[in-house]
Order: sequence, then structure tokens, then C-alpha cells
Amino acid sequence: MNETVKGPEGAAGEARRSEALTLPNLLSLSRILLTPVFVWMMVQKRPWAAFIVFLAAGATDALDGLAARLLRLKSTLGLWLDPAADKILLTSAFVVLTLPALSQPNTLPLWLTAICIGRDVAIALTTLVLITLRGKQTFKPMLAGKASTVCQVLVLYFVLFCNATGRSPEALGWLYAMTAILTSVSWVQYGFRGIAVLRRDRP
Repeated sequence: MNETVKGPEGAAGEARRSEALTLPNLLSLSRILLTPVFVWMMVQKRPWAAFIVFLAAGATDALDGLAARLLRLKSTLGLWLDPAADKILLTSAFVVLTLPALSQPNTLPLWLTAICIGRDVAIALTTLVLITLRGKQTFKPMLAGKASTVCQVLVLYFVLFCNATGRSPEALGWLYAMTAILTSVSWVQYGFRGIAVLRRDRP
């Protein structure tokens, strides 16, 4: 009987493939794949279909975290794939819902989209700078950051639902303002944290 002896590279390759094919990572990947479907539904002006697809994509966000905890399948790939999938979905949703030609009767104000996307871009660039200058860093989520993300998701869900039902409630304005305030506060907090990391252990 012939036996195949796998070298270190072959074993490492199988380990990477098995890590990529875990349930949490597949759920995160499905969220990325659902994003163009959501955008296409918006382009086709099918508000109910867009709302349902976005709802399904959002459900994968809760399920991948739950699966990772229950099945103990946390991985390095998952640590990057999960937030990347979130940002791809949310950024795409903010962009299409800010375009009057695609989002009716409710369109997100440009200033709100600029604040939400601008914060994420600033955090990503700051993280890249910190990793370059200080090496690998662990950044724990902050309360304001979590609260602003929850508000952003609620805004997107609410606008999509209102567009599907053809309503324009006054509560949207208050939700826009609260989301902008929390996002701005989290932006400032992450900025101070970045400065603190740069000042720490400076050679």
C-alpha cells in the first residue's frame, strides 16, 4: 500500500484550507457575496428584494460570531474576514442609499454617509500606520464604536424598510442625527487611542 508523505508546505496548505472552510468564515464570505446581489436589487429598484437580501446578509453577521463561539472555530482569517465583510456590506449600502436615483422616497443625507464612511477609512489608515510603526497591535472595540455601528445598521434597515413601504417618518431625522453624533464621538475616541499608542514606548 502506497502512503503519501506530506511535507511542511503541504501540511500548512491543508491547514489554511481547513481554516478557510470553517462555518464562521463561510458565513462571512456569504455576506460579501450577498453585497453585489443587494446592490443589484437596488439598481433594479426592487426595494422589498433589497431589504430581504440586506436582512439575510445581516443575519450572517450574527450567525458567524455565534458559530465561532459555540463551535470554538475562531481563526486568524476570521478575525480579518468578519470585519471586512461588515465594512463591504455597510459601505455599499450607505453609498446606494445616498443616491436619489436608487433610493426613494428616502435618501440618506450625504453628510451622514461622509461621516460614517470617513470614520472607517480614517480608522483603517490609522491602524495601518500603527502596525507599520509599532508592529502588530490589538485594538479592543470601544463602547462608542459599538453603539455607532448599531445605529448605522438600524439606519440602513429602517431606510430600506421605509422605502419598501413607501413611508417617510419624521423619526428618520432623529436617527440620522443620533447616528452622526455617535459615529463622530467614536471617531474622536479612536483618534485619541491611536495617539496614545504612538506615544507609548517611543524609541
